[in-house]
Amino acid sequence: MAADLDLHSVAAALAVVVGVSTEEVPVPKDELESVAAWREWLATRNLGLVPVRDPGEFSWPGHFLAVIRAGGRRRGAVMFGVPPGVVHDPAGGDPGVVEEAWVVAALDRSLHHTEPYGGAARTTGRVDAIVVAARAEEEPHLLDRVRAIPGRGLEGDRYANGEGTFSGGTGDGRALTLVEGEALESLDLPAAEARRNVVTRGISLNALVGRRFTVGEVECEGRRLCEPCAHLERLTHPGVLRSLVHRGGLRANVLSAGVIEVGSPVRVLD
Repeated sequence: MAADLDLHSVAAALAVVVGVSTEEVPVPKDELESVAAWREWLATRNLGLVPVRDPGEFSWPGHFLAVIRAGGRRRGAVMFGVPPGVVHDPAGGDPGVVEEAWVVAALDRSLHHTEPYGGAARTTGRVDAIVVAARAEEEPHLLDRVRAIPGRGLEGDRYANGEGTFSGGTGDGRALTLVEGEALESLDLPAAEARRNVVTRGISLNALVGRRFTVGEVECEGRRLCEPCAHLERLTHPGVLRSLVHRGGLRANVLSAGVIEVGSPVRVLD
């Protein structure tokens, strides 16, 4: 999205497509990272944005999000139909030309739409292992304790240093990764090989998406699932990607400074 976009109108249009109030949709401060920010927000609902390759020719028998250019300005709107027309135009104005479009789709249709990541059946647990690696693809090593840095991650880790494989991307949730020890045990995958910062025991991590929790002294906020990818499978062994789908852990932001130790409690706050 270009910098001349009316972000408030896009957020309002996205609210209509998702079926929530406008106040629930974040309005990013940085226009260049707006799509990444909305994807982060949608991920808490098991939803994603699928970009349309040729917006001017696109037809869809349902609602989709569009950016319209008219009169030297760009605004968000909701389109519908074959051929499509504008059904909701928060900012209003001339019909204009559709320059960009996205379909909002479920990341996984098998997950329940009202509570896709489940309820927090297990709301307390503990830290089983702490894992850091100084640089991308470097062999991770285990620690007994580590200091967390707000907005960055764990002291000495690649993502806190801005040297992780995905450090250059937009959006949040890169500061801290967690994974359930129970999932790793079922795959006979050692903690270090999983390449997640904190291995937990006893708590339901998937249900912490969009929620605040503490790890030892550190307050965190779950942002989205830390799903496995081809990069992880390449660094471990074949079959890891398929086996860790929806079991790969949690991506979180670090909100406060503090120390995390093996054995530290992990607790849901809200």
